[in-house]
Amino acid sequence: MAKQTHSFQAEVKQVLHLVTHSLYSNKEIFLRELVSNASDACDKLRFEALDNAALFEDAPNLEVRVSFDEAARTVTISDNGIGMSEEEAIAHLGTIAKSGTREFMAKLEGDQKKDANLIGQFGVGFYSGFIVADRITVETRRAGVAADQGVRWSSEGTGDYEVETISKPGRGTDVVLHLRDGEEEFLKTWRLKSVISKYSDHISLPILMKKEEWDADAAKQVLKDEWEPVNKASALWSRSKSEVTPEQYEEFYKQISYDTEAPLSYTHNRVEGRSEYTQLLYIPKKAPFDLWNRDKRGGVKLYVKRVFIMDDAEALMPVYLRFVKGVIDSADLPLNVSRELLQESRDVKAIREGSTKRVLSMLESLADSEDAAERAKYAEFWKDFGSVLKEGVGEDHANQERLAKLLRFASTQADEGVSLADYLKRAKDDQEAIYYITADSLAAAKNSPQLEIFRKKGIEVLLLTDRVDEWMLSHLYEFEGKPLQSVAKGAMDLGKLQDEDEKKKAEEAAETFKPLLDRLKAALKDRAKDVRVSTRLVDSPACIVVEEGDMSGHLARLLKQAGQAAPASLPTLEINAEHALVKKLDASAQFDDLAHVIFDQAVLAEGGHLEDPAAYVKRVNAMLLA
Repeated sequence: MAKQTHSFQAEVKQVLHLVTHSLYSNKEIFLRELVSNASDACDKLRFEALDNAALFEDAPNLEVRVSFDEAARTVTISDNGIGMSEEEAIAHLGTIAKSGTREFMAKLEGDQKKDANLIGQFGVGFYSGFIVADRITVETRRAGVAADQGVRWSSEGTGDYEVETISKPGRGTDVVLHLRDGEEEFLKTWRLKSVISKYSDHISLPILMKKEEWDADAAKQVLKDEWEPVNKASALWSRSKSEVTPEQYEEFYKQISYDTEAPLSYTHNRVEGRSEYTQLLYIPKKAPFDLWNRDKRGGVKLYVKRVFIMDDAEALMPVYLRFVKGVIDSADLPLNVSRELLQESRDVKAIREGSTKRVLSMLESLADSEDAAERAKYAEFWKDFGSVLKEGVGEDHANQERLAKLLRFASTQADEGVSLADYLKRAKDDQEAIYYITADSLAAAKNSPQLEIFRKKGIEVLLLTDRVDEWMLSHLYEFEGKPLQSVAKGAMDLGKLQDEDEKKKAEEAAETFKPLLDRLKAALKDRAKDVRVSTRLVDSPACIVVEEGDMSGHLARLLKQAGQAAPASLPTLEINAEHALVKKLDASAQFDDLAHVIFDQAVLAEGGHLEDPAAYVKRVNAMLLA
């Protein structure tokens, strides 16, 4: 047949420029697309040959070959797959987003679809070759037809393409890219190998390239006639769990994470249902240095039918699980999926929800294990990643209850590892709340005056010292029906744990000390909202508390450190009517100065900072000299 010239479909003319310049964010992606198409053609041949073994002709071993010619400035991707007839070449290469595979899949019926799950759906991928090439030549012959019925298709990617009949002994397709000026980097073995390794390493067919060896006489690398595979040709996550050893799982983790240590834990599952995907997810043993960077890209790689799509698919995992590494391979997403599409896709939302639940299940199995070694693993995890996991309490309301069970704290009974469930098991029978205190450090929390009545009564109090705790508590109000209550907010009411004699004694003290309280309010009118007799102090003369609904002093300090303004509010001063210093106060000739010293000491004991430290020192020195 003589050479014929055809015009591209109208949509091709309109979209081709967009495809080659905007659809793909980096140039090297063209090789991924063309290798994927070649693999797809081989998969299609394998499937059709189930009914017609003659299609294999004399070459039953399916493969993809990648080669280059530095002198001719060409890169060639060849396969011995199904190939195309003239009509198919015109239909599939002249029409945008019309995939022969898609038509092929549409013809399958019933259970055959399960057998075809390796066959990709490819649309505009072929046109990505024009990112680096100013002309593409395709030589192809459909399996099962005569050698003289081959087809050559060529185009410069503008308005027209040419088609002619050629003789092609071998079945399959050769895609020859004539590189543009400036794309010489793709005429190097190492460059092509690196792209194949990055994007197509796990394609199940062998991808072959010519061996390259050093020629001492020529003082350069030269190509040999021998071909060698450059991909592993086996996606570890696509294999059955029974076929993969723990050592292989660990080695794969190190490859994808660049970590030198084995992971703390991993999970490998195939999910079927509304969305079909495979997940292989790892929890690292140690936190990365950039763990607290919430803008950091996620650690999950996205594949579609074993074809690499993107390195850091943050849409597949919530931000609070940004430490998770691994692979998710979808059977449903399109190959040209963008980050924008990932955000909107219902399939992606299903994958995200399923993967989140899988990671939480993995953590729960460690935390609740009867094996001490497994529980020790979770304790190790919590030290490095606990603060980040707390972010999920406020961000992931669907899993808030599960996350709450995974939380671990220090308390007045243990320096670490106390769960909310553990706390409730040890709680007093009549205890009506889960008590906690927030502070800048564990020492400050342990020695806070607000804890004195709780120590006296043997009531456990959680000690919260992470910067994220205050924010987390604004979303976590209760656990298993028990409210979480700060010991540093509001008037202390221990309910049934406070006997009637104590309540009566506190009421009498408030009445007896009313004149003193009024004098203190006047002396501290610019610093304290109120002054009252305390029911929470045992050994200390005074303490600072805030009212329910007001911002704690700890949170106000955190906001100030972050350069943000905290809402203006005054604290309440509570005094211990039984303390000797308070009893001395009423008769003191330096009443105002002593009142300010007591207030300043209460601020310091709470972990706060004095606005005028020099004034405090001056008052204390004056009293020492009196």
